[in-house]
Amino acid sequence: MAVNPQLFPNGMPVPFLNELFVLARDGVDFEVDKIPGVGAVKAKGTVYLSNIRMVFVSIKPVDNFIAFDMPLLYVHGEKFNQPIFFCNNISGHVDPVIPENENRALYSTHSFKILFKEGGCGTFIPLFFNLIASVRRYHQQSREEARVDPLQAAQTPVDEMMRHAYVDPNDPTRIFLQQPSTESQLRRRTYQSTS
Repeated sequence: MAVNPQLFPNGMPVPFLNELFVLARDGVDFEVDKIPGVGAVKAKGTVYLSNIRMVFVSIKPVDNFIAFDMPLLYVHGEKFNQPIFFCNNISGHVDPVIPENENRALYSTHSFKILFKEGGCGTFIPLFFNLIASVRRYHQQSREEARVDPLQAAQTPVDEMMRHAYVDPNDPTRIFLQQPSTESQLRRRTYQSTS
């Protein structure tokens, strides 16, 4: 996990080598705890899902909190919740990515929640859980390494998942059939904000 990962000027996360963005989901509320210097944060924005990570990008910064990066390999305890009197959401925990020479005790696990307040989530949920399962399978197969780099878990079958994706007509998720360029994303955001 990382607070404020690198973003393009339009708000889209800068991809890592071999990272493929699968989807972007606008209109979500995001809650996370234990942000250094801030504490708990609640913000509205967009979640980007790739074969490596999930990145929340806030519409408006909250106390120097702009975005939050969660490597899929370090997410655990994820659960899809469908409460009767509230919106559908995913909750879970994400472990921090600890630099080589740092003490583990200085870093704590974060609890997070993604609330789907605008439209359905029938497209996002299956792709999210399929990617998590693929990353874990890959990690199990390469267990002989002592420390696994989340970037190495990127060898997930994204193309195969996308061919069999179910699309919910009530879900405003944007699926990337090809990798978005920063210019096309910029135009889309500009168009959405003027309408």
